[in-house]
Amino acid sequence: MKITRTEIYRYSIPTEPFVIATGTMHYAQNVLIRMHTSTGLTGIGECSAFPMIVGESQDTCLVMAKEFAGILQGKNPLEIPDRMNDLLGYAAHNSTIKSAFDMALFDIASKQARQPLYQYLGGSKHVVETDMTIGIDTPENMAATATVLKEKGCRIIKVKLGKEVHSDIERVRQIRNAAGPEIALRLDANQGWSFDEALFALGAMEEFDIQFCEQPMRTWYDDKLPELKANSRIKIMADESCYNHHDARKLINSGATDYLNIKFSKSGGILEAQKIHEVALQKGVKCMMGGMLETRIGLSAAMHFALSSPNIIFYDMDTYLLGHLIDPVIGGVSYNGYEISISDAHGIGADADPVFLKTLEHWLV
Repeated sequence: MKITRTEIYRYSIPTEPFVIATGTMHYAQNVLIRMHTSTGLTGIGECSAFPMIVGESQDTCLVMAKEFAGILQGKNPLEIPDRMNDLLGYAAHNSTIKSAFDMALFDIASKQARQPLYQYLGGSKHVVETDMTIGIDTPENMAATATVLKEKGCRIIKVKLGKEVHSDIERVRQIRNAAGPEIALRLDANQGWSFDEALFALGAMEEFDIQFCEQPMRTWYDDKLPELKANSRIKIMADESCYNHHDARKLINSGATDYLNIKFSKSGGILEAQKIHEVALQKGVKCMMGGMLETRIGLSAAMHFALSSPNIIFYDMDTYLLGHLIDPVIGGVSYNGYEISISDAHGIGADADPVFLKTLEHWLV
């Protein structure tokens, strides 16, 4: 089997404005690829650029996608480690757009095996319940959102923080009061605090029964994470500090984190995510399946990976529920309230609506 051509799409998805510590998103800056093979099988891949976190924009992803498509043309898509090494040999980093190619390769391989991707990866089905994220707003508005989510049956709320530390504490105070004691609360500061601010904030928020706090500080303070973890009763989850399995190893060995957040846009896709998961599994460090602003195509791949990864016990897979104004996806994951399920279609089991694709700027390599 050979890769014959690759379609590349500027896959822009309008969204409700979403505010985190590092910026506001008004649309999902996604890229979609469809990889064609000599046997007629096609693979789908999606990535979601978050420039303020990964340093890649939709435009940089598109430029590199054209380069990567040319490198892979004529090669065997079933040799996934070799193909990803081809991309790594050409360009370091660029993990976001690499993840789309990785996803397409795994889609082809599992279709060739006539299996849904989770089975191809050695997994089995179980219940997956996502949290719901509240973007940064006034304490009163965030508490009101928490009340609405609780009324809709949400049991796990993730709170975006990382602006002014005293206001952040008040945000969590009001959300806990509105949500009540039975709702699980998670925090995500998105690198918004300094060491002193993080130490103060986490100490002040112990009383609110917090499950964990993601990425309290900028990555350049990673050397301070062990000290923060040692002095915080709230558990720490590394997100932007963990791109690959080498990051995972160093974080765990230095006692810097309690948990790891795995995202394809950071890892470069499933292949490296497996390595992160394996390092964490060997060390007894639990993981979360996270993401950026993917549509149900990217979420479907994440779901398959999560079902095959026993060390993943937290799920932050709510982007489809957060305010995508359109859903141009056929098949893929479905949501029953906040529980996620996947079909047994071969491969990822999701594709983009061809009518929608005709409206998009695209390239063929």
